[in-house]
Amino acid sequence: MTAGPDLAAARGLLAGLPPSPAVWCSGLRKRYGRRTAVDGVSFTVGRGEVLGLLGPNGAGKTSVIKMLLGLVRPDAGEVHLLGRPGRDPRARERVGYLPELFRYQPWLTAAEVLALHVRLSGAAVPDAEQRDRLGLVGLADRTGDRVGGFSKGMQQRLGLAVALVARPELVVLDEPTSALDPLGRADVRDVVLGLREEGVAVLLNSHLIGEVERVCDRVVVLDRGRVAAAGTLGELLGRRELRLRLTGVGADAEARLAAAGRLTRSGESWTVELAGDEGTAEDTAEDTADVPGLVADLVGLGVRVHAVEPGRITLEERLLGILRGDRP
Repeated sequence: MTAGPDLAAARGLLAGLPPSPAVWCSGLRKRYGRRTAVDGVSFTVGRGEVLGLLGPNGAGKTSVIKMLLGLVRPDAGEVHLLGRPGRDPRARERVGYLPELFRYQPWLTAAEVLALHVRLSGAAVPDAEQRDRLGLVGLADRTGDRVGGFSKGMQQRLGLAVALVARPELVVLDEPTSALDPLGRADVRDVVLGLREEGVAVLLNSHLIGEVERVCDRVVVLDRGRVAAAGTLGELLGRRELRLRLTGVGADAEARLAAAGRLTRSGESWTVELAGDEGTAEDTAEDTADVPGLVADLVGLGVRVHAVEPGRITLEERLLGILRGDRP
């Protein structure tokens, strides 16, 4: 039997090794009646890492989050948070959580809501620091206003402040930008990136794939309660594409295009999927030399080059491919 992350963390400290992951879960399973909501989910979130949890409605994302936080008891599997077993209440002392659906007492002011949650957490957070958290989420001028008069977006900002107020080492955000306008989403993105710089781990569940693509170091894709794919964005997005619009393409030029990578044609537009992946070919001299060299070769073969558009598959395209590929 292997040692759990808490024991491993203690041994690691003695040996000078890095601390245990912020989140470690293995083999999580949960059934509701005849329906299996989560089926053997395992993943980790490293310290200072932002992990995105993606998948369609009903994939099991929120159920996984609730099991991690002890809000739902798993039928099988293990959870460790910040080096402690999930069943230990102390594991959640340094965890901030913004649930998807929440309500605050409408008669309280924003400052009073924050103070209440500081008391519930047992943390000692000075009033000035609490005000700073409200300022961080854009509510500096609304601290004395009652929550009952807040818009959905303002309540979402307040919920984020609550998640951050007790100096967490791990922050779990379940659809944090669902009620926010573009400015609010940008603010949340900045907050998440700031947490990462401070070494705080973030587990982010969001349907806004663009936001995930901008802030996440790794992604776990759930489908029908199982992990359908996991990895860094470079690993998931894979090969690069080069779209060209050409005329005068003879047999020699077509052979040169095919030699550059996998080739498809639609009218006068050609798409070449280049070798290599996004994670290993970012702005390297070798990478940037590929495209000018290919274009020069084509021109030398008498091809007229009208447009060259480098591109990469988007996370949304990759996600749809994963989900559609998994379905019978």
